[in-house]
Amino acid sequence: MILPYLRGLLRCPLVLVSIEYLESGCSYYSEKHAYSHMHNNAPRGSVSRSLALTKPVSLLYGVLFLSAMVLLLIPNKVSAASFFYTFNTPGTLLEAGSMGESASPYFWLNSGGKFILRDSVGGTIHGALPLSDPWRILYAASNPVDTDNGAHPQNLFRLVTKNVWQNARAEAYFKIDSDQLSASSNRNASNGLLLMNRYASNGQTLYYAGLRVDGNAVIKKKVNGSYTTLAVRKMFAGTYDRTAMPNILPHRTWIGLRTETIDNADGSVMVKLYMDNGYTGVWKEILSTKDSVNPIRGNGYAGIRTDFMDVTFENYRITSL
Repeated sequence: MILPYLRGLLRCPLVLVSIEYLESGCSYYSEKHAYSHMHNNAPRGSVSRSLALTKPVSLLYGVLFLSAMVLLLIPNKVSAASFFYTFNTPGTLLEAGSMGESASPYFWLNSGGKFILRDSVGGTIHGALPLSDPWRILYAASNPVDTDNGAHPQNLFRLVTKNVWQNARAEAYFKIDSDQLSASSNRNASNGLLLMNRYASNGQTLYYAGLRVDGNAVIKKKVNGSYTTLAVRKMFAGTYDRTAMPNILPHRTWIGLRTETIDNADGSVMVKLYMDNGYTGVWKEILSTKDSVNPIRGNGYAGIRTDFMDVTFENYRITSL
């Protein structure tokens, strides 16, 4: 039973690791990251203690640490049982050119410049970057149209997990703080708050589901760069207009989104979308589809996507089903 917790310990930076046994599982916190790896057989209780690995430790910790070293010989599972990221510790994750270059052991920021953790929440860049900011300069050169000459890299926010998942439930809470009314033609009705699943080939193949700025719930897939809409349903009243009504979704309030992506025995894939509007704790299924035509089966990465908005996130969780 202790093996999963020691695995998590090994993944944390060797500066300061805090071990908290919570009611629902074991959480690992480091100076820059807060990661919870939940297990059904986790010990009960609320014991909390810190372990500074650069200082002498007790005999018990020594034994546990040596035992953990043995686990280096045991390969990790392809996909984790559960993942819970609370954004409790301040820091900034910078965009990286590849997953291997990402400074985080848990996430790869594929696009968006910066992922900012502050005040126990995560978020995109908010507002315009200073003229001298390196990411503004880079985006002004690489994609000036979609980022308003580099001012708003958050217009293309893509955060990807480093673990892969197969049959899984993913959820997160989103809060739209403001819109970025870019002149780009890619700012359109299809933009939104989205959860990504079965992410592969650097985002050229995936499922995504969530809420579009035109008030619709949507489930789409992308295979080798080509999109297909699998299901759509109107959820918020109003008529989208790029100028007069560019975003129908609620602003400055929490919206929870949850997806379930499951391989069926008949070769198809079932994708379901749920919503918790207003952080009530009550999830309602709002859309589902059975993908039988060239479905995306097997393992893939997961993640969060937002478009042309300043967005705050809370409590990102993935659970194997």
